[in-house]
Amino acid sequence: MSLNLKRSIFWDIDYDKLDYEKNSRFIIGRVLMRGDVDDWLSIRDYYGLDKIKKEVLQIRYLDKLTLNFCSVIFKVKKEEFRCYNTEPSIRKLWDY
Repeated sequence: MSLNLKRSIFWDIDYDKLDYEKNSRFIIGRVLMRGDVDDWLSIRDYYGLDKIKKEVLQIRYLDKLTLNFCSVIFKVKKEEFRCYNTEPSIRKLWDY
């Protein structure tokens, strides 16, 4: 079984070289932040909610919208996510 994801989500890498098991955390994070409903359903069917929850809790960065979505879907407090407790290495790109 393979994932049917939009290639545009992975614009910066060689999509054909993705290893669905080895790169699962990367794939899940990218789909959650940049994918659509079809992409979400595809990773849900492939990995299952338990695997997605396990991986998403360890992702270093999620935008606020994605963090809120995951918190509600998995019924986990935001404080339990690694990204919630990890400060970004670059706080601001431009200071206007």
